[in-house]
Amino acid sequence: MKNGERIKPAFFRRDVLEVAPALLGKTLVRRFDSGTVSRFVISETEAYRGADDKACHAHKGRTPRTEVMFREGGLVYVYLIYGIYWMLNFVTGDDDEPAAVLIRGIENTYGPGKTGKILQLDRSFYGEDLFSSPRIWLEGGNCKTSFTAYPRVGIQYAGEPWISMPWRFRLNS
Repeated sequence: MKNGERIKPAFFRRDVLEVAPALLGKTLVRRFDSGTVSRFVISETEAYRGADDKACHAHKGRTPRTEVMFREGGLVYVYLIYGIYWMLNFVTGDDDEPAAVLIRGIENTYGPGKTGKILQLDRSFYGEDLFSSPRIWLEGGNCKTSFTAYPRVGIQYAGEPWISMPWRFRLNS
């Protein structure tokens, strides 16, 4: 995949633990309501792997909130936390295999809440198709990326071994 070329569906229709680190260095493109187009390099991701992963929203099954996670990879999953921050996730895998990658950071911005704020996300992005959307998509980027894996953040409720899973990925400087 070349720089500037929209990422194809097959990229997302793989295991979340392959997709999450592969997103590092890719370009997240956002066309705002004003018509302005901005590009951001993805710098940090976090994987949530289906019904068995007690930290994953889909762990307790299908709900109106998690329905999109049970669809084929390449869709946007957004949800609101603290009543103010929209979290951006990309669905991965095949139908009925709920998994998603949380975008924890984009160049020079760390934290999924800050990322959602910069991207001006809202509920209307829920279920957006990254392959056809005119307002959010991904383009190829740096193919050779060096990254470090860490335990996920803010999931104490899930217990072990889920707290210690090294499923958060950050680009090395």
